[in-house]
Amino acid sequence: MKILLVGSTGLIGRYVEQALAEHGEVIGVSRSTSISVDVNDPKSISLMYQRVGRVDAVASCIGKVAFKSITELTYDDYLRGLTDKVMGQVELVRQGINYLHDGGSLTLMTGILGRRPILTGTVASLANGAIEAFTKAASIEMPRGIRINTVSPSVLVEATSYHPYFEGFHQVRADDVAQAYVAAITGAMTGEVFLMD
Repeated sequence: MKILLVGSTGLIGRYVEQALAEHGEVIGVSRSTSISVDVNDPKSISLMYQRVGRVDAVASCIGKVAFKSITELTYDDYLRGLTDKVMGQVELVRQGINYLHDGGSLTLMTGILGRRPILTGTVASLANGAIEAFTKAASIEMPRGIRINTVSPSVLVEATSYHPYFEGFHQVRADDVAQAYVAAITGAMTGEVFLMD
């Protein structure tokens, strides 16, 4: 199996890459890898796919959003969050359909803030909810047996700098999140949001 992993240099991406390596060839890309991508730029996504070629699966571990009080958030803060975490992943899907083999798999990433908000997390909640709705809607229209799912974890045990903002939240291990990606890619489900609370 040939798997394209977008966001491979981030915390979750590193664990996902290790887990997926047991199931095939993993091509990890980010802004800083030899095959690089800026998910805010559709042309950059197109060039990435051209360089990688046809794949069996695409996995996304991306999404930058602003964390500020709702009274401090600007229009541009919302727009940047939507451009990166939402439209970046939507564009990976839109263009990726043409590079996936029949029966291929797309796996996106959201997070617990789509269903359990925190102070300063408005943009993240908005973006996560949008991607989860997109996943369910897109799954019923995917051509050629292509599947789409989303992994949606709570705060990671390993992400200690975030812990003060997630008081009372169950923490999940990055290894377990990585195994959810494996299940999404190697399984048969589609339109599933893997809730990891």
